[in-house]
Amino acid sequence: MASFRMSNETDVTPENAMSTIRLALFAAVALAPAAAGAQVLQERNVSLALAQEIAQAAVEACAAKNFNVTATVVDRAGLVRAALRADRAAPHTVEASRAKAFTAVSARNNTTAIMENAEKNPAARNLGSIEGFLLLGGGVPVKVGDEVIGAIGVGGAPGGALDEECANAAIAKVQAKLK
Repeated sequence: MASFRMSNETDVTPENAMSTIRLALFAAVALAPAAAGAQVLQERNVSLALAQEIAQAAVEACAAKNFNVTATVVDRAGLVRAALRADRAAPHTVEASRAKAFTAVSARNNTTAIMENAEKNPAARNLGSIEGFLLLGGGVPVKVGDEVIGAIGVGGAPGGALDEECANAAIAKVQAKLK
């Protein structure tokens, strides 16, 4: 049987070459189903109209309790879709509400639960050091079924639990549209 040497002194026989070809073909066939199954990803997302409606409902819910807040709604990627700042809402509430919404959509959980987990779980304590995260109550995911399509963050009420109440009231107001 013929063989020849390559520069690294390895004998290449027809049998070795066939083994290499078989291995390459096997790898190509093994990877083919993954490529064949690739398709365009379809995701639901919060629309501008819905984001505006949720933000307005949150500001109104807090105003009914005499709280001047900012409500920010982000899409599933954490990008701002709508933000409303009530008259007399403090300037810091704009960024706080955005960060709460970003945190809620990123973690797919309300920020009160994330904050409590970070307080109790040593492994989660560094969540607050993630850029853009704010571990204060007031951020709530917006869901269609179990799918997170966005989030709302509310800032400015005297406490995160009150911010969260307004966020939940806003989501409840549009619940029929979240299907």
